[in-house]
Amino acid sequence: MNLVDDFQSRGLFHQSTDEAALRKALASGMVTGYIGFDPTAASLHVGSLLQIVNLVRLQRAGHRPIAVVGGGTGLIGDPSGKQAERTLLTRESLDVNLAGLRAQLGRYLDFDASKPNAAVMVDNAEWLTALNYVEFLRDVGKHFSVNAMVQRDAVKDRLTREQGLSYTEFSYMLLQSYDFVALYDRYGCTLQLGGSDQWGNIVSGVDLLRRMRDAESHGLTVRLLTTTSGAKMGKTEKGSVWLDPALTSPYEFYQYWFNTHDADVERFLAYFTFLTRAEIDAVMDAQRSDPSKREGQRRLAAELTRFVHGEAAVAEATRAAKGLFGVSDWRALSQADLEAMVAEAPRSDLAASTLGTPEAGLVAVLVAAGLYPSKSQARTGVEQGGVSVNDVVEKNPQRVLGPEDVLAGGYVVLRKGKKHYHVLCAR
Repeated sequence: MNLVDDFQSRGLFHQSTDEAALRKALASGMVTGYIGFDPTAASLHVGSLLQIVNLVRLQRAGHRPIAVVGGGTGLIGDPSGKQAERTLLTRESLDVNLAGLRAQLGRYLDFDASKPNAAVMVDNAEWLTALNYVEFLRDVGKHFSVNAMVQRDAVKDRLTREQGLSYTEFSYMLLQSYDFVALYDRYGCTLQLGGSDQWGNIVSGVDLLRRMRDAESHGLTVRLLTTTSGAKMGKTEKGSVWLDPALTSPYEFYQYWFNTHDADVERFLAYFTFLTRAEIDAVMDAQRSDPSKREGQRRLAAELTRFVHGEAAVAEATRAAKGLFGVSDWRALSQADLEAMVAEAPRSDLAASTLGTPEAGLVAVLVAAGLYPSKSQARTGVEQGGVSVNDVVEKNPQRVLGPEDVLAGGYVVLRKGKKHYHVLCAR
């Protein structure tokens, strides 16, 4: 399937430069395409995952992907989608972030140099930090119209705000556009992909490449992701959902996708996984026949946890989920089974010496575990039957945890509602 057809069949396609020309180029041979990744943190997050998947799609279709980590543009900051200017990164912070991004991106793409479409990873600081400012203005700046630049959505939106737009951020468009020229010179790159918020930057790069090298190139954007409720992808009450397992555990990552709203499941299976349309239809048929089994969410969580963290992480996450939400008799479980089930669970220590004392009062413990923000809310939650101890509902807010509540291995499992849980480790 032509890559454009694949994107369109998945509902990903947003817009492109000349679509017919892009289709022809993709059908005529190997195309080299790139996506840029902004090094604002030492790890990528779920918001970046779709672009990683799209680079993998490009490679699996026989084309060559380039992952550009923005060591140069990261010193400036992309104003797209930002309401205020970012705090500029120090060189030291940027170096740490770049190292983290390189390590992560290296896990998803095939860099086997023996293959003609082996992936490439490059830092745009290689060419941007070597530029002579006067020469850059003469050779690149002359091709940009300020009148056109201020009409870009990212610029126009910021100009209407009190803080305005600094010249530093205003110049970002020139730098990203020049990336396309540098990648064309080095790798013959003729395709840039990105989210729909990058359309202005991508079109500027296509135009600059035509003006400076008289070369035909292409741009393709995908839809910006939000949930059905309008929430931004990759955000939870705890903050961002990271791809680094040290920041977001594989279990938490699995649960993020498992908790996907029913209305979003089919769309996310199409966007984020490599399942065929027929496979997705089969999953959704099972989902509709018995929504309570959450087959769609289960498949989505498994596919993405496997892609990001590997097969072993899927096994651990599903085992933990089954244990925390499907055990009928916690006391019948061995210490080994309990340890496997709570391996990825949020946890904290509880001094064994406090068991049976007011310090181990259920309401206080629920607040300390972060399941409720205040004692009054925790008390109300208990009274309404929204709290369980070792999967047994507890409605008495005066309840004190005692030695009899400690399971094999020293665990006490608290649960708020159906999805929020916490493991206490009595030591």
